Amino acid sequence: MVFTSLILASLHAHAELPVTVAEALKKAGIPQQNVAIYVQAVESNSPILSHNADRSMNPASLMKLVTTNAALDLLTPAYRWKTEVYRDGNIEKGVLNGNLIIKGYGDPSFKAQEFWRLLMGVQQAGVKRIKGDLILDKSYFAKNIGDRSTFDDEIWRAYNAMPSAFLVGGRNTSFKFTADENSVSINQEFELPEIQIVNNLKRSQEACGDWRSRFGYTVKAPENRAVVTFNGTFSPDCGERYLELSVFNDEKYAFYTFRKLWRELGGKFNGALKVQDTPGNAVKVLVQYSDPLGYVIRDINKWSNNLMARQLLLTIGVERSCMPATEGKGVAAINSWLMTKSFDFNELVVENGSGLSRIERISAEHLGRMLVSAYNSPVMPELMASLPILAQDGTVKKRLNESQSSGRAHLKTGSIDGVSAIAGYEIDANSHRHVLVMLVNHANAAASKSAQDALIEWVHQQP
Repeated sequence: MVFTSLILASLHAHAELPVTVAEALKKAGIPQQNVAIYVQAVESNSPILSHNADRSMNPASLMKLVTTNAALDLLTPAYRWKTEVYRDGNIEKGVLNGNLIIKGYGDPSFKAQEFWRLLMGVQQAGVKRIKGDLILDKSYFAKNIGDRSTFDDEIWRAYNAMPSAFLVGGRNTSFKFTADENSVSINQEFELPEIQIVNNLKRSQEACGDWRSRFGYTVKAPENRAVVTFNGTFSPDCGERYLELSVFNDEKYAFYTFRKLWRELGGKFNGALKVQDTPGNAVKVLVQYSDPLGYVIRDINKWSNNLMARQLLLTIGVERSCMPATEGKGVAAINSWLMTKSFDFNELVVENGSGLSRIERISAEHLGRMLVSAYNSPVMPELMASLPILAQDGTVKKRLNESQSSGRAHLKTGSIDGVSAIAGYEIDANSHRHVLVMLVNHANAAASKSAQDALIEWVHQQP
């Protein structure tokens, strides 16, 4: 009986696409040859649906599933990043007669709140005034990591920011837009005085709609400051909206944040910024640790954070090899990890581990098989908890809200120009969990959302 069931499952796997999926693709103008689908029950050894599943495809942000799964296995969910503080002078009556040194180890989750806590610890260690400079030690990552070209022409967008061994808040300035009856307001969520906003936005009467297409921005970044000018219109119908830009490099953003927080804590500092290795005579002041990896990957997957995923790939590489961290070491670690699981993903191409890439590749079948393996592994709870819950949070919060599938699927999305994808876990109407993967590589890929939703509904209806 089991043998017969496996034969039937294998035959079913080579059947035509579900009618609803095929019709949605046709309506979107996407040929079936540009689509790969793989669906398999987690307790089964065979798929129930396989369409072009062995084809090498660009997965966009679904590559984060590979990176985070490997990280959970190789580093463990309990892994924590550290940030160290040193001094190279004596402390006398609250005065540090020397430099304060911060050495980063690639923490992708180090935000302003963590920086505040770190500096509070420095003051509790007896430092109230720094007579020297602030030294940032970024030697844990290779020097050329942050000297890369951007993914596209949006050079100021936060998703184009490069990794850094000491990264504060993703060096991300989040601009909040609101409008009342008379005007439009723009504010920084975390305000740096070195950023000046020129607000030329006009209030409009239109529905919110495609709000981002109705205004533009320019950035001018002379020495030690940035001027961001907004022109266009914004509607009160939009409520609160946000735009994330990276207008400073990692070093300047960290330095300006340091000065702001240090002074707000009552400390005194008039020094400059230096980037160099920690001096041999430096004395360790304190070490601060991040939240566990099992928590950090929720930000990576639920909100598809590219920079955090890139930081994670570098961390995998350096932890499994040696300093300094490089993408190549991370890729080698992932390939070795797959071999330990007897996976031969010969089409796999990992560039930076985030999916923000034109060359990253994987097949729907191999991604699906990896997710089945992950489900049957010790790290399943952490990986699944990191995925957006259908119709409830993350990047799928507004999808299929009125469907019976609502709340019954944990799904990661991915999209770049010409690519749209979705993958994860779904419980059907009979309480059986399936892995589903759908990759679309076509000029009309952005229009494939209805076909993806149709696949989700089809899986839910499985007998």
